[in-house]
This record gives sequence, structure tokens and C-alpha cells, in this order.
Amino acid sequence: MTKFRTLDDLSDLTGKVALVRVDLNLPMQDGAVTDDTRVRAAAPTILELSAKGAKVLLLAHFGRPKGERVSTMSVSMTLDAVQAVLGKEVMFVPEIAGPVLAQSIGILQPGDIALLENTRFWKGEEANDPEFAKAIAANADIYVNDAFSAAHRAHATTEGLAHLLPAYAGRSMEAELKALDKALGTPVKPVAAVVGGAKVSSKLDVLTHLVTQVDHLIIGGGMANTFLAARGVNVGKSLCEHDLAPTAEKIMETAEQSGCIVHLPYDVVVAKEFAANPPSLRTCNVHEVAADEMILDVGPQAVEALADVLKTCRTLVWNGPLGAFETEPFDMATVALAKSAAALTSEGALVSVAGGGDTVAALAHAGVTEQFSYISTAGGAFLEWMEGKELPGVKALEI
Repeated sequence: MTKFRTLDDLSDLTGKVALVRVDLNLPMQDGAVTDDTRVRAAAPTILELSAKGAKVLLLAHFGRPKGERVSTMSVSMTLDAVQAVLGKEVMFVPEIAGPVLAQSIGILQPGDIALLENTRFWKGEEANDPEFAKAIAANADIYVNDAFSAAHRAHATTEGLAHLLPAYAGRSMEAELKALDKALGTPVKPVAAVVGGAKVSSKLDVLTHLVTQVDHLIIGGGMANTFLAARGVNVGKSLCEHDLAPTAEKIMETAEQSGCIVHLPYDVVVAKEFAANPPSLRTCNVHEVAADEMILDVGPQAVEALADVLKTCRTLVWNGPLGAFETEPFDMATVALAKSAAALTSEGALVSVAGGGDTVAALAHAGVTEQFSYISTAGGAFLEWMEGKELPGVKALEI
């Protein structure tokens, strides 16, 4: 596994200034934060640095202001949520570098916390401008990155600062990197991957990489239809990227050469219209889908067989639902397989790592969030990691 410094390498930080990159890109409604999950993820790192006597400066982006000051995208919008989770008062500083920040640091006592303005208000952030990074680093002693979700971006506060100050992984980043290493870095074999979602086109790189890494690839969601069509199955009016049939074929060929078994559904849940509990709902063999029907979920027999596959595996990586899980009863396959994976994890038979927006929602819907070994809330970064790509924010922390 890649070596990086963690908070364990830090002891007394009294009066030292710690720049901490966190993810505060939170969902909002009517000016209030609707989900503080990301704040809670960063809290252990922030509170530990505070307890060690550091003056903690939080760096985060919020929305896409494209290098301009946009009042509705000020990070100050998240201040109440941050203070509520930390249980401490947090100073807001409308700058990120320069004399105003230096003055604010002078006011802070050891253990105090400040939230700096949206890093993306400055063009130098997304351009990873070395001079901009130097201006931010000038006021600090150490840099801690606790935002894995932004690690796939080579920006000044996610990558640039790590080269200018002693750099450490925060607790959330550390947990994420350890979990990902267990899942695909140095996993206990056999390894299974569940990949679902609407389109093959959005996960081409993931599928291409995974078939060379895992022993079993379970394909669900709309993308399974494209693979079925490539195999000559008539999928009716299901969501399907027919033009990608040759690509699907190629992925299956690569899987065969790599000794990876690709699992496609052989019974499916179909309906003539996409609505909750439609009257035309039925379960059938994949070869019996009528021209006016669409496949909306994996069938019960296939799910049972997939659960048996998981029993033979020691590691599971999951990204994407098996069916149109937001609409009942097309959540059945996702819920059933998630519960099987959760039970195996609870027994200690399986290490289960999942990630991606839809996946987090689907597993929460199945009620198994607590039982999985690790669930990543990082969307883009998790996908790029599944594609086997190097993440700049992680690479910069290596020692």
C-alpha cells in the first residue's frame, strides 16, 4: 500500500497553523444545509488537530463560481452546520491568503477553528497556480487533506499545497485509502464487483479496468441491457445503448482472457410502462421480453444465484444499483443483494466497499449502510479510483 503521513505522526501542535482541506460542498435548501454527512466525516480530523493545540484553518469549495466572488456560493452558508457538528464556535474569514488572514490567525487561540472563504472564488485554485498556493501556504505550518472526494482534482488546495508544507492525510482520507486498498489494491481473493447504473458509456473505463482486476463482475441496471443486446437478446424497449454492443463484446472478451466471470441477469422484471407497481408488471426469462416491454430490474432467480456467488468471494466492490431502485417494486434486486452482502460482511466472511452517489442512496434504502465494511461518499473520485486512475490529491500525499 502507498505510504503517507497521518495525524499519528503529529503530537503537540500548540500555536501551529494547520490548513485542512475538507469537503463542505453540501446540499442546501432555502439557505440551510439539508445533509451534514460530509461535515461529520471531517469532524474527527478537525477536533483532533484542535485538541493537539493547532489553530485550524478549514479550506473548502462550494459550488462552481468559476473564479469569481458569488455571494450565494460563499462557504459561510455552511457555517451553522459546521459549528453544530463540531460543537464549537468557528470564525469565518472572507479571505484565503494575505493580510486579512494573517490578522485573523493572530486573533485565534491554540485549538481555535476558522473557516476560510470558498477556494474557487480565486482563479488560481482550479488552475493549480503555484503562486496562489504559495500565498495560502505562507500563513501555515502544516497541510492536512481530508477531502478524498476532491482528490481526483489537481487544484491548488487539493494538490499544490501538499508540495509546499509537511502534508498529512486526515482521518477520513486515511480510512478511505485503507478501505480502497483492501478492495482493489491488495484484496483478499476471490473479488466480486457489482456495477450498475443506467449507461455503459458512463462507466466504460470502470468496466474495462475491473475485468482485469476481479474474479466476478456482476452487471445490473440499464447497462446490463446493452450487454444482453450484445449477446443477441431482444431487450424490447428497454434503456439500451445499441451502438455500444461492440464495446460490450470487447469487455466480455477481455474478461474471458483475464479469467473474470461476467454475470448478466437471466430472469428480469419487466413492464410496459415505467411507473410504480404497473399493471403490466411481470417476471420472465431474458429471452421472453416482448417488443413493447422494458427491463426494469434483475429477477429473483438471478439475484439468488448472485447471492451464492458472493458466498464464494472474500471481497466486494459495489458501484450502482441493479434496477430502477427509486421506484417500487424495481428496488427488489438491489435490496436483496445488498442484504446478502451485508449479512456476509457481518459474519466476517466478506470485506464490502461501496461508493458513488446512487449507490449510497440505494444502500441506505436497503437499510444496510451500517453493515458494509466501508461506504465512500465520494462520487467522481471513487469512480476514477475504480477506473485505476491515479488521483492527484492522493499522489501528492505519498512519502
